[in-house]
Amino acid sequence: MVNALILAGGEKEQIGLETNVKALIKINERPMVEYVIHALQKCELVDKIGIIGSHEKLRHEIGNQVDYIIEGKGSIIQNVVEGVKHMGIEHPVLICTSDIPMLTDQAIRDFINRSMDANAELCYPIVEKEANEKKYPGIERTYVTIKDGTFTGGNIFFIKPQIIETCSKKAEELIAQRKNVIKMARTLGLRILCLLLLKRLTIAHTEKKVSEIFNISAIAIISDYPEIANDVDKASHLKYVRNQLKNKK
Repeated sequence: MVNALILAGGEKEQIGLETNVKALIKINERPMVEYVIHALQKCELVDKIGIIGSHEKLRHEIGNQVDYIIEGKGSIIQNVVEGVKHMGIEHPVLICTSDIPMLTDQAIRDFINRSMDANAELCYPIVEKEANEKKYPGIERTYVTIKDGTFTGGNIFFIKPQIIETCSKKAEELIAQRKNVIKMARTLGLRILCLLLLKRLTIAHTEKKVSEIFNISAIAIISDYPEIANDVDKASHLKYVRNQLKNKK
């Protein structure tokens, strides 16, 4: 069993006109985050579900559909730490963003089972470009080409909660460095960046480096479920998703 924590902080005025809370943008007259909640509820491997963001706004829109509604504390990493404190450490934690409304219980079940089998402290899904474009033709995504193929990243993580506190500081540093190539090079190492630029980087290289940086065991899982990777991050995404889900209640 795992507990699930949905990250529902942040404001995106440019995406939805009816609300500046991204998680509460309406799709078929339902808040976007409800689709994520219901997919998690349908998966028998998920125990408790928590959501972190604006307590007042979330409570008003989703009521008692989750076990915990937690007031957001600031950054994504701070919210993860705060959420895990509420969820406890007896089960691994599945961390999801609130903006993946095409998520299904099948995708969640597959990722949890494969993460459990991997027996790693951190698991992250990636999806091949070909698989994503086959299921969702025309959708806009950012891809990275490495030696193993061309992939886009998922929007959920499988984490052993015991590592959260020790990894949070380094994670904050990496996020702060993401737009500074020199600082990122110091952290990741010139070899990793060169391999990436030359398209010779492998999944194994990346797993090893992440494991070294955080002093944990980290594994990338190639998911066969593209819905796990398609978040709503711009107006074109919202239009696409609304069309995909127009008949789903």
